Amino acid sequence: MICSKSLTRVRRIASTPLLALALSLAVAGCASLTQDNPVPLAAPTQQDIADLKPSGTVTLTEVFVGGAGVGKGVLTFKGKKYPFKLAATVFGPGSVTKRQVSGEIYKLDDMSQFAGLWVEGTGPVGLETSGASELWLENKAGVIMHLVGQSEGVTLSLGKDEALIELSK
Repeated sequence: MICSKSLTRVRRIASTPLLALALSLAVAGCASLTQDNPVPLAAPTQQDIADLKPSGTVTLTEVFVGGAGVGKGVLTFKGKKYPFKLAATVFGPGSVTKRQVSGEIYKLDDMSQFAGLWVEGTGPVGLETSGASELWLENKAGVIMHLVGQSEGVTLSLGKDEALIELSK
């Protein structure tokens, strides 16, 4: 289960405006089901990156409690490292989970395409428990992340989340 050190980090991050936005996303519920939403309706798959070369790499740690989550990560792009924060929602009853993942980012041509809203595919609908974790993310610019790693905890989800990524200052 999530250690108390992780929960302390959640409390520290919880005071940021990013969490307020995550909670707003949670209240909005299934906002991504409308065509006017800037977030893609479906998460990408292996087929979407089949012939693409990675633009860079990403490491990410995220913690979910209830329907909202926070996290931080590092994007490595064109030889430079860019730290970022994220706030996310779980579509479904919720979660008490910590994920540590890393992987590659595709179709990123410029840093201006990175920050913003992303759709996050977390797997099939249902109960996800500790073990291997695979995330597929895409934003309105068509940038795709494929991240793999480990998760601790339990999530009851509809297999899709939304995340807001903000570059750290």
